[in-house]
Amino acid sequence: MTVEIYRDAWGVPHLRAGDARELAHAQGLVTAHDRAWQLEVERHRARGTSAAFLGADALGWDRFARQARLDDTARRCFTALERRDPETAAWVRAYVDGVNQGLPEGARRAPEFTAVGLAPGRWEPWTPLGVWLATHILFAGFPAKLWREEVVRHLGPDAVGLFATDGPGTSGSNGWLVTGERTATGGPVVAGDPHRYIEAPGVYQQLRLSCPEFDVIGLAVPGVPGIAHFGHTGTVAWSITNAMADYQDLYRERLRRTGDGNGDGGGDGGGNGDRVEALGPDGLWHPASRHTEIIEVADGDPVEVEVIETDRGPVVVNGDTDPYGDADGDTDGGSGRDRDGGASTAPLSLRHPPRVTEDLGFSALLPLLRARRVADVDRAFDDWAEPVNVVQAADTEGGVLHRVAGRVPVRSEDNRTRIVNAWEPGHEWRGWYAPMPRGTVDDGIAVMANQRGPATPLGVEFAPPHRATRLRALLGTRRDWTAADMAALHMDTHLASAAPLLDRLAALDDLTPEAASLRDRLLHWDRHMAADSTEAATYAAVRSAVVRRLAAHPALARLAEPPLHPEVFRPWLALVPRVAFALESLLRAEELYGIDRAEVVRAAVEEVAGDPPKGTWGDTHRLAPWRALPDPSYGEYGEYDEREPGLSGDHDCVLCTSAVPGLTDRAARGPAARYVWDVARRENSLWVVPFGASGVPDSPHHRDQLPLWVRGDLVPVVTDWTKLMEDRTMTSEPYAASREAVHEQVVDGLGTVRVLRVDPDADLDVLHAWVTAERARFWGMGGFGREQVLETYRHLDSLDTHHAFLAVLDGRPAALFQTYEPEADRVSECYEVEPGDIGVHLLIAPAGEGDERPGYSSALLTAFTVYVLRVLDRRRVVVEPDIRNEKAITRLTRQGFVLGPPVVLPEIDLPEVHLSAKKAQLAFLTREAAGL
Repeated sequence: MTVEIYRDAWGVPHLRAGDARELAHAQGLVTAHDRAWQLEVERHRARGTSAAFLGADALGWDRFARQARLDDTARRCFTALERRDPETAAWVRAYVDGVNQGLPEGARRAPEFTAVGLAPGRWEPWTPLGVWLATHILFAGFPAKLWREEVVRHLGPDAVGLFATDGPGTSGSNGWLVTGERTATGGPVVAGDPHRYIEAPGVYQQLRLSCPEFDVIGLAVPGVPGIAHFGHTGTVAWSITNAMADYQDLYRERLRRTGDGNGDGGGDGGGNGDRVEALGPDGLWHPASRHTEIIEVADGDPVEVEVIETDRGPVVVNGDTDPYGDADGDTDGGSGRDRDGGASTAPLSLRHPPRVTEDLGFSALLPLLRARRVADVDRAFDDWAEPVNVVQAADTEGGVLHRVAGRVPVRSEDNRTRIVNAWEPGHEWRGWYAPMPRGTVDDGIAVMANQRGPATPLGVEFAPPHRATRLRALLGTRRDWTAADMAALHMDTHLASAAPLLDRLAALDDLTPEAASLRDRLLHWDRHMAADSTEAATYAAVRSAVVRRLAAHPALARLAEPPLHPEVFRPWLALVPRVAFALESLLRAEELYGIDRAEVVRAAVEEVAGDPPKGTWGDTHRLAPWRALPDPSYGEYGEYDEREPGLSGDHDCVLCTSAVPGLTDRAARGPAARYVWDVARRENSLWVVPFGASGVPDSPHHRDQLPLWVRGDLVPVVTDWTKLMEDRTMTSEPYAASREAVHEQVVDGLGTVRVLRVDPDADLDVLHAWVTAERARFWGMGGFGREQVLETYRHLDSLDTHHAFLAVLDGRPAALFQTYEPEADRVSECYEVEPGDIGVHLLIAPAGEGDERPGYSSALLTAFTVYVLRVLDRRRVVVEPDIRNEKAITRLTRQGFVLGPPVVLPEIDLPEVHLSAKKAQLAFLTREAAGL
């Protein structure tokens, strides 16, 4: 079966192939066409090579990726996958082959490659695993253990609970399931929205994958085959949320160098030997692997990185001074404090499941696509590894699923909460938590919004319950929900976490009149963080002032200067965000280290009353997406780019658009997608992403969904293949998927034009439809049947003097283009052929395929003339349109062709076709006239 690639009105790819491998290849190819820049950024991030073209800002991540050995872990996991599950390994290889085939064209579409001077590289079979690992390595938030160490060091262990909320570096989601007893159709609905950093291009890719085995719609991760997180197979749908489980450990290491490199243990901790040893829980020194790597930095000097791995795992924190203990193991760093009572300078190693098991859970991906019932989804998620998620699923037979999936090690409680000493017994892993916990569906409703739920035994810190409580309350009000109704839940802006601050405000007295008026307005506020609300803006300003004042108080300010840990961990260690996201518990605690919170709130209200916000919440709460290439027009915190939209919502709203109170109102995190799966009637399903299907800035589908996303509207999911094939706004692109181009050119205002040699058999449908159409009457093939057209172009394909080409514009056929040697054609009888002449025929695609755009035909003709004059190195183009084809003649003269005399082309016979005499208008275009 030929691979078919269709796009709906929103540019979403719908892929159909003969089997799963062909489909994976097509998925890789289409993703490379749409997201080449994003794919290459992710490949380089997984390898720790992104600073080579992104510059010093990417150095922190690259250092972590190298030291954490992400690429090596991905390679090991793929090698193990080939051994354990060869079918899935071959499927991943097919995807990679598609990516490699599509990257050259995708890179030509993406201006970022030129901006940084980057050429697309080659994907290896394990690259998708590296992309997955790099995307999710920080999801479990192991750097929070660094923060807890600092809190304990400065405030004591009781203070840890005060800051126990999901911090600025973690990711979450809303997810809910309602069974048929609460829907108008009697069938389940699964809906939600993953909360992540909003990236441009987006972190999720809307996609449809269809072959004889399955037909699945869902949200894919660009760079990874299949549909892992959110999908609908037609009879069963599933979604995930972050379980907030703890499954990664940090170990404080005692390391020593052998000094002379011979392993005799004679080093003094400061030697330059090549060998490193680590003290184990058995009291013995064990060899640790060690090598150095060089990170290239654009516009900077290369940086050398030492990569060390102990029996626990790779060392991801070298320490801020000398990370090596004395040869006898008596090191101050090992105690967790330096000689002055400061933070630990010991090296820290990371232990996480994929490095231990050589398994990233990719064996779950194909079974998910093949799933027909909840039981199939359940079995597939038994193979899930990373990250640990809560899964919700429902099928057309009434089956429901609410469970935790992933791999969590069994180990001591200290491992889960703190950094532990590698040389002390009792911190080893003792197998895996099994069976994974399961939740319930109560009264037809299941909600997971990162709160304490089925994953409670597996985690340490969870999100506050506000989003989950609000969703359950809203869902409980009706028993006639439809898929279309769910958009209102996505957009709910009620902020329950405002209560502690408002309670503190209510208790204030002796305020100035301005402050008292402000307080009274807030106490009557409906507590909705709507973009057009002045009260929401005022509340946010007071909240930020409270956060700043708490963080500056001497009791907490000592936490403002954490140890010099790697830059990638800074979001977990910054005091202001920690205070901001823990504000609810800090205000409600019985006592807060002597801080007069009433006075803090009073001062904050007076501050804001003296300089109140000038506008609404949406004026400052604007989208701030992450871009691999930062936009230089974006300012620092406190400055706002008015090109990006103002947003409703806030961190603890169901509409979770996270600002960082005390630091910025801008929202860098939020719903990275929204989805509603109507299980019984898939055609009623809906979705939207923050930007669009394409990562190419000039594409009409680059940001076309953004206005809908801001308003809370959803895009219908297209499931009707007939509509995809027949609707002229939905175009097929079977050509770009499998053919080499003889020429490719980006034409300003038009797009990428690829010139492909005609394959008479593969292109017959297009050829026959075009050359027999009324508009092609001057070609003289109006009455031809399919076999006649096929034989004509087969004959043409056999000649050395005549050639036929298709022009493919951004992946769809746009024109038929034929060249010929004039001395071998009947035209030679009508004019004096000069050396370097080449003849050309051009047929623009039938009406309705885009040629109504101003300049469309001329732009295509420009691409052809560049090909024949520059690429084929010819001196002059000759054309001979029918004298009656006034439109074509006018177009040629506008293009710079000089008209010759009218001529009569003689009648000739070819093996399969008779060409009658034709009165034609000769026209010529020289290389000089074309500016080439």
